Amino acid sequence: MFDRFLKKATELVAKGEPFVTASVVRFQAPISGKPGDKAIIFVNGGIWGWIGGGCAQPVVIKEALNALADGRPRMVRISPSAAPEDGIIDYTMTCHSGGTLDIYIEPILPKPHVLIIGRSPVAQTLARLAKAVDYRISVVAPGADQEQFPDVDLLQTDLNLDGLKITPDTFIVVSTQGEGDEEALEKAAGTNADYVAFVASSIKAKKVLEYLGEVGVSSERTSRIRAPAGLDIRATSPEEIAVSILAEIIQRRSARRKPLAEANKSALPVLNKQSRDPVCGMLVDVSSAKYTSEHNGSEVYFCCAGCKQAFDRQPEKYTLSVSS
Repeated sequence: MFDRFLKKATELVAKGEPFVTASVVRFQAPISGKPGDKAIIFVNGGIWGWIGGGCAQPVVIKEALNALADGRPRMVRISPSAAPEDGIIDYTMTCHSGGTLDIYIEPILPKPHVLIIGRSPVAQTLARLAKAVDYRISVVAPGADQEQFPDVDLLQTDLNLDGLKITPDTFIVVSTQGEGDEEALEKAAGTNADYVAFVASSIKAKKVLEYLGEVGVSSERTSRIRAPAGLDIRATSPEEIAVSILAEIIQRRSARRKPLAEANKSALPVLNKQSRDPVCGMLVDVSSAKYTSEHNGSEVYFCCAGCKQAFDRQPEKYTLSVSS
């Protein structure tokens, strides 16, 4: 199982896909999950592997998506009796089986991707700085060589971006500075990257953006271009300009991380439409619930056949307890 887990995780890392690992680190019987059990949770809420039964999975998925939102690992405890402890997120065990699980949840996020178009001094400095903070760096620049960009992940000497993996999480910086500015910025504006920055003075940037409008680039796309690039820190040297651009990228990543994770969370059926089992209190996924009953014109959802049977015998008992 561990070999399969490593293989699956390695495949996701190679694809640059974010995911979360969940590992059982402690248990108290009776419960099905055991130390060493592991699972992978995908951005759409799907789960691969095993960390325990029906009571554990919704909690793990919920906290996995929270981990994608803030980028931080966490320890989660699912127990019949909550005993608050620093550094542990407590959930009440509602399944009849009882028992306690401690689960370590860790987000695995792809490295930020910075695509630099151009070989200017700013471009070279930015490549070094971004690599120093462990970003993935691609450089596209006619005439560029390995000596100028020694540590980048990809060096391409033509402006064809079709073969590159560019996502909304890619940060594009055009730093051609006189070498094909218009063509390079037009290529960058044609991608789906949320961040496109142009290293140029305000006057030059205005002229190049006007040119893009004349050749048919939509105003919606040109309005996304940051020009001049970087935070306004009164930078003058190539090194200072590169610092201002990297700072802006870091700021942008921090600002958009949670909304992106929340968007992923909204795609998860198990967390979108839930109903509480009136017998045991567990949250049940409405879209895939196997056990249901109708009561007073409303659908009631259960986690298991035992809860449904108990409710069907004495529905008034449980509807009263839920409403009280």
